[in-house]
Amino acid sequence: MSASTVFDSFLFRDAFGTPQMRAVFSDESCVRTIVRVEVALARAQAEVGIVPREVADTIAASCDAARLDRARLSRDTALVGYPVLPIVAQLAEQCGQAGNHLHWGATTQDVMDTATILQCAEGLSLIADALDRLREHLRRLATEHVDTVAAGRTHLQHALPITFGYRVAVWLSALDRHAERLATVRQRDLVVQFGGAAGTLASLGPGPEGLRARAALAAELGLRDPEITWHVARDGLVEIVGLLASIGASIGKIGTDVAISCSTEFGELAEPFVPGRGASSTMPQKRNPISSELVVAAAKLLRDKSSAMLDAAVQDFERATGPWHVEWAVIPEAFLLLSSSLAQAADMIAGLRVDPARMRANLDLSGGLIVAEAVMMALAPALGRQRAHDLVYEICSRATDTGHGLAAELRADPHVVALLDDDQIEQLCDPAGYLGSARAMTRSVTDGPAPHGQAR
Repeated sequence: MSASTVFDSFLFRDAFGTPQMRAVFSDESCVRTIVRVEVALARAQAEVGIVPREVADTIAASCDAARLDRARLSRDTALVGYPVLPIVAQLAEQCGQAGNHLHWGATTQDVMDTATILQCAEGLSLIADALDRLREHLRRLATEHVDTVAAGRTHLQHALPITFGYRVAVWLSALDRHAERLATVRQRDLVVQFGGAAGTLASLGPGPEGLRARAALAAELGLRDPEITWHVARDGLVEIVGLLASIGASIGKIGTDVAISCSTEFGELAEPFVPGRGASSTMPQKRNPISSELVVAAAKLLRDKSSAMLDAAVQDFERATGPWHVEWAVIPEAFLLLSSSLAQAADMIAGLRVDPARMRANLDLSGGLIVAEAVMMALAPALGRQRAHDLVYEICSRATDTGHGLAAELRADPHVVALLDDDQIEQLCDPAGYLGSARAMTRSVTDGPAPHGQAR
């Protein structure tokens, strides 16, 4: 079968996903996970006495995803509209008489939702590991450049001096918070689904057996047992995809900063050099920032995945009439997009080429105007903040018009020289002397908690 999307295209799939994440959300994984849920359900029900133990043992021994007829599954799924009934039909045939107890008291959505949650659990584990790798690359980079002075930019113009390590630490701080959110989401939202036709477990009787079976199923699969059926309460999956999109946006911000810094006019950064990567078909000199571009694209696509999940969460009564189906497309694609974004970003940051000399040269492009605030704050105790602001504003305008630079215009202004000597002006015009708490804040991030299970 020919591929028709970037997610399964042999040309584009590694730009919009990773092999590991594709395996988690592949057709084969989906089928295997559904079979796993059906077997776990039989075991859980045997544990609480709903089905005979020997029946559950037969089901566990007989159900084999590898022996399912794929062509038949494809035809029957297209007919039924869901894969669970076609899978259960074939599994029942594999189990003989024991198959009469297969899928006992369950509804299609119970099995599909639980299978989706299991895939999400595996996907989130991959995301957590990839996020930790990226965070460590950023931590190393921020530590290495904690004192590398660079131009801070607001509205794409020079603002105040910062350090490159500070900029990287800001990137890292967002990902550190995302790691905390990820741990919370994995604890809160990986929840089993088992409620029967309308969510009430009525098919298992009025007693406690239904709730006991659900708890046993959750334990069997390593998932959380919910307080109530969540067939039409989709906030958990919305939160998972929303977090994926949020992480993707933070990585997209990194990609944006890196891509701009790689531009010829900036020249402060370069993505790792690999022969042929980022090459142009017509311009031999080009080395385009491909990884940055891909993470920005992923961020934009992930936003729409989160939006679609929010839309799909608006469902009717006890079973949705279509929004549920949106998740089947959105969830795998969201995981694929973020997996690619994390992989691209990790490769980019691990080998990022930093040019401190160019950063320092760029600091001087404005002739020292980047430290105008430092001069203003030095004059403010004597003149008042507003008068100092107005005076330095006038001096900056003259420096721009004459091209003489800030220091020269300060030395030529009688109001300034009445308050500041040459050495003070020299010190105030050194960008490295006006970094505030940048170093301390960078260290507070780089010296923060290590990824789970790692020593710092």
